Amino acid sequence: MIEIIPAIDIIEGKCVRLTKGDYGRKKEYGDPLDMALQFEDHGIRRLHLVDLDGAREKRVVNHAILEKIASQTKLVIDAGGGLRSEEDVRIVFEAGARMVTGGSIAVKDRPMFLRWLELYGAERIILGADFKSGKIAVSGWHETTALDLQQFISDFRSQGITTAICTDIEKDGMLEGPSTDTYKALKANDSGLRLVASGGISRMEDIELLDESGIDGVIVGKAIYEGKIALSTLETYLLNNS
Repeated sequence: MIEIIPAIDIIEGKCVRLTKGDYGRKKEYGDPLDMALQFEDHGIRRLHLVDLDGAREKRVVNHAILEKIASQTKLVIDAGGGLRSEEDVRIVFEAGARMVTGGSIAVKDRPMFLRWLELYGAERIILGADFKSGKIAVSGWHETTALDLQQFISDFRSQGITTAICTDIEKDGMLEGPSTDTYKALKANDSGLRLVASGGISRMEDIELLDESGIDGVIVGKAIYEGKIALSTLETYLLNNS
């Protein structure tokens, strides 16, 4: 069964959602810990936590919030945003993250990212493959590269990566449905890849279709915060498919 992974994005200590990664199109949704506790109360086991302040400043900023959530819930947290050095990774692991996601670093400092993979292993290092029109995007999605999405993932698979989170920037925060065909193509190219889809989820049918397509995980953000998918509905789905 597909793993459902709610997202908490943090700016200035608040849970927020952006539209297409635009910091100027921000909406706040309250306290991150409160949201994490609600997720846990409804049977959720995973959390995707993004330090958007960190992504902008290119260093870890909101590790105290990560530590609070990790210490007060049993959620398995993967953390991303602002990870640029071994020190950054050490900070978030010590704060309680079980895994980290590296996107921009994998493009801009490949040796550093591979060093993390060597130090911590593929169970704890996730490749962030954010894309726009099939090309990798970096730096908080403000910069699109010439790197092909499928080739980018394949390159890091050959280095030992087992899990990739793929976010379609054009879909993110739009509530218009995910890029299911892209994810299906990635899985068809590499069935052994643990693929987590992100961006555009708007209703339970989107999650069910990804599940039927063999996608391993799905990140859900705005659809939860805007009431498009109720946590009680997710809880029922998890119980019925466990």
